[in-house]
Amino acid sequence: MAPVDPHSYTDGANPVVSHAALAFYLDFAASTIHASALLTLSAPHSGDLLLDTRALAVDSASTVADPPEPIPFSLAATPDPVLGSALTLTLPPGTTSFRLTFSTSPAASALQWLAPPQTASAQPFVFSQCQSIHTRSIFPCHDTPAARITFSLLLNVPTQLSAVAAARHVARRDPLPSDHRGACEDEMWCAPGRIVEEFQMEQSVPPYLFAFAAGGIGFRDLGPRTRVYAEGGDKVLDEAAREFAGVEEMVKVGEGLFGPYEWERFDLLVLPPSFPYGGMENPRMVFLTPTVIKGDAAGAQVVAHELAHSWTGNLITNKTNEDFWLNEGFTTYAERRIVEVVQGEERAALNMGIGWRGLNRMMERFKDNLEFTKLKPKMAGIDPDDVYSEVPYEKGFQFLWRIERQIGRPAFDEFLKKYIATFKFQSIDTETFLEFLKTNIPGIENQIDLRLWVEGTGIPPDAMEPDSATYKKICSLAAEFKSGKLPSEDEVADWSGQEWELYLENLPTDVEASQVTALDERYKLSESRDYEVKVAFLQLAIPTGCKCYFDEVEKCLKQVGRMKYLRPLYSSLAKCSSEERMLAQRIFSEAQEFYHPIARSVAETILSKHS
Repeated sequence: MAPVDPHSYTDGANPVVSHAALAFYLDFAASTIHASALLTLSAPHSGDLLLDTRALAVDSASTVADPPEPIPFSLAATPDPVLGSALTLTLPPGTTSFRLTFSTSPAASALQWLAPPQTASAQPFVFSQCQSIHTRSIFPCHDTPAARITFSLLLNVPTQLSAVAAARHVARRDPLPSDHRGACEDEMWCAPGRIVEEFQMEQSVPPYLFAFAAGGIGFRDLGPRTRVYAEGGDKVLDEAAREFAGVEEMVKVGEGLFGPYEWERFDLLVLPPSFPYGGMENPRMVFLTPTVIKGDAAGAQVVAHELAHSWTGNLITNKTNEDFWLNEGFTTYAERRIVEVVQGEERAALNMGIGWRGLNRMMERFKDNLEFTKLKPKMAGIDPDDVYSEVPYEKGFQFLWRIERQIGRPAFDEFLKKYIATFKFQSIDTETFLEFLKTNIPGIENQIDLRLWVEGTGIPPDAMEPDSATYKKICSLAAEFKSGKLPSEDEVADWSGQEWELYLENLPTDVEASQVTALDERYKLSESRDYEVKVAFLQLAIPTGCKCYFDEVEKCLKQVGRMKYLRPLYSSLAKCSSEERMLAQRIFSEAQEFYHPIARSVAETILSKHS
């Protein structure tokens, strides 16, 4: 066997799945998908072929001959805690495609099923989140970004619901008996009150970008190739449309910086509050947390990041999770270039300042496991969700910014466009990038210690803190807090959530409870609508023993499932006294059914570590 990825059973000596024709019957009552997959290989194959699965019930495997012949298959008896279970198929000679029928588990790690009382529309809802290695819990596949696929998708849903996917929408139509290819019985597929939403993805994507959602979803058009979808009715849609009104302009800015937008549409889906990330860059259909709707267009920065992925991450993809910085470091750099054009240099500098603070915070988090402060860490046996951090984003950004400073922006812009044009629709590793860098910028390895940046731990000495008047002023005000000086109302008059976030992130951690309450009495930060501000403040307040904020902490942990907020709040509670730890355990026990499975697992890991 020739492994291609420490997080996949994929054998590099064999062909990989290049196309998946999927038919899904969404059974909301059972929180299950009954499914079939017609999988096509990149080349003919005979003998054993391994696919990744997690908690799937595989019913059958067969050839596509008429009549079909059964294909012997077996599932590993004991699943690996990180990889799941290998599905081994014994293919007859010359096989290029085959059919599987299977069902997902109600506990599928990629899926969250919401009952009508949990949604704003009072309709059932389901959505997927496949990054990093969760596509295998929806359908058997080579679940590695090294194996890009195209796909077609049929979603059979109740007629009162709508469905979206990260693919081109073909039709909304009546079900046909020929659709399902064994996913379920004809009577079930074609039952009254069911409708089929049909999608096609002709461009190859890594499997983690497979995505869909179904529920009481409406939409508003934003521009000729941009639309916002949301569950929750007119109020949410109107707020989202106002927040993201400038998206079409951002796409044009991205094209000017990085080349043509290759995905035809750039639509947005605002998900229920349990969505575990700020955004997910699914091509054609970005998924977003509702916490980015702040009423001041600040949420556009999250959209800028997901848009930037259209070039770096989706078009060029990291080959494995060990090369994750190729996705996120490049995208963080690209996001800040877009923000600089759309919102100005000072706003981009604030963005960089928050990132710099976050990078330094990660050094503290991983001080006992410095491997995960590397740009290219060794991750065999490690669940990517357990070590997800700002390191690949911010250290990756710093590396690229260092190269830009060395050769100048015009030369770096030329290099970046050539990089994207050369590797588009490919998955590459760090070594490939470094060779391309050295070939196209001769002598760069003599000017920058590339090995130190990629393989070294910590923050390299030639990384740089951002330099802007606003950034320096906020850091200066934060430094004065220790002596009891609060910023005046004049000093904060023009602050948005991002300035407050940077201020709070730079406050000393060993502050007194009285200082925290004085700050909140003046500026009501614990009541902020901006969760970045609210959580940063609560994270400051918890270690001081300010129990007056525990109700707000509990409310936050029960209303929002974004891991960016769950991690610091649960961690802060868990590191305090037994009273705070008991509070954290109680909140989690009451809130866990609200969380997406990925977020639930992360919170469990935090609490078990400190139990």
